[in-house]
Amino acid sequence: MKKYDVIFVGSGHACWHGAVILKKAGKSVALVEREFLGGTCTNYGCNAKILLDSPFELKEALDRYAGIGLEKTAALDWKTLMQYKKQVIGYMPSALESIFGKFGFDIIRGAGAFIDEHTIEVSGERYQADYFVIGTGQDYIPLDIPGKEHFHNSRDFLSLDEIPEHVTFVGAGIISMEFASICLSLGRKVDIVTSGKSALKAYPQEYASQVVKKMEAQGANFVLNAQVESITKHENNTYTLTGADNLSITTDYILVAVGRRANVYGMNLEKLGINISDRGIKVDEHLRTAVPHIYASGDVIDTHIPKLTPTAEFDSNYIAFDILNPVNPAIAYPAIPNLVFTLPRIAQVGISIREAREKPELYRVEEVAYGKTMSWINKNETDAHITYVFNKERHLVGAAIMSDDAGVLIDMLTIIINQKLGATELSRMIFAFPTQTYGLIATLLPLFLK
Repeated sequence: MKKYDVIFVGSGHACWHGAVILKKAGKSVALVEREFLGGTCTNYGCNAKILLDSPFELKEALDRYAGIGLEKTAALDWKTLMQYKKQVIGYMPSALESIFGKFGFDIIRGAGAFIDEHTIEVSGERYQADYFVIGTGQDYIPLDIPGKEHFHNSRDFLSLDEIPEHVTFVGAGIISMEFASICLSLGRKVDIVTSGKSALKAYPQEYASQVVKKMEAQGANFVLNAQVESITKHENNTYTLTGADNLSITTDYILVAVGRRANVYGMNLEKLGINISDRGIKVDEHLRTAVPHIYASGDVIDTHIPKLTPTAEFDSNYIAFDILNPVNPAIAYPAIPNLVFTLPRIAQVGISIREAREKPELYRVEEVAYGKTMSWINKNETDAHITYVFNKERHLVGAAIMSDDAGVLIDMLTIIINQKLGATELSRMIFAFPTQTYGLIATLLPLFLK
């Protein structure tokens, strides 16, 4: 039976970053992977999404210049784009296998199940380790209704050779809204059906509502407070979605995105006394489970910290140093930016706008019509908008942005928040001009002084 210092269950960002640190520290390391090396984000999540989405973002920018220098914008060819995506993303597992081989990891293929606290079985073989790190991520929450076999998920959508003429989304969260934006840009008919009262409920509603209005102007049909009860397939390969209050939609394709649950089942964790649920694995302030030498990392943790790729990487790195250092301090998360890739994007970091407005005794909210103020820098995106949150000590502690450039801008604001930079520090820096970053700082700096 082969023994390692550390075995990671999973090979995505929640695992391999920490594995690199441990390997460089001289530890023997193995990764257990039942499917593609690199996990969800690399193979059928973030990477595929941004590759496919980027041309749509560019088209949005081109369309804003119609009549002021550009008379005809580019046409989008999904089929060719998908071929490119399959070429680029399809190569990643083999590329990672080569990279991991150079790092010196062993790759154990199959699904892992614990035999005891120091032994895991994979594909009929048993392996031992001093430490284990569980980074198995999340999977789709199924909608258990008649006709559920006709549903599709985000992984299916990201491999479509052709986008159907009529697409219906069940759920109004990040996945549905991002993919619906793509479909609308291609001129497809779109329905978004949700049991909730609004779309993108985790984001500032003033921004989410503007995105919804834009999508409705493009032809999107939003059905709120709806309960889907069944799906029926017809001979012409269309489907009818039905539900309470006379809900009935006939469509070509149904994508369900009503949430995700942790991949915690089938590993015999209960046998070890490890507390698990659909929300994930319970951990302490060092990301250790009830069995101290077994850690959990990334999306599989039961936590309110945003479940994002960079968070998973942060966890993985922390765990590696915790294994190496017996007196390592408890994990402390910085302000974490997150971003939804609708058109336009919505980003946020730190104290939410909702919380700030509910606690005026603690926070000051400032709004900047960034697009109107800096349209000449911001690619004529006149609707771009930024909301800032300051505390009583005049520190920036939160921000939200609606803009196609929200990702770049929110990263800059995240640095300012985490480093507690104020007017004095920023005024001592010189930024390139004219850039979006310069425009951001120029509009932000005076707000510190109010």
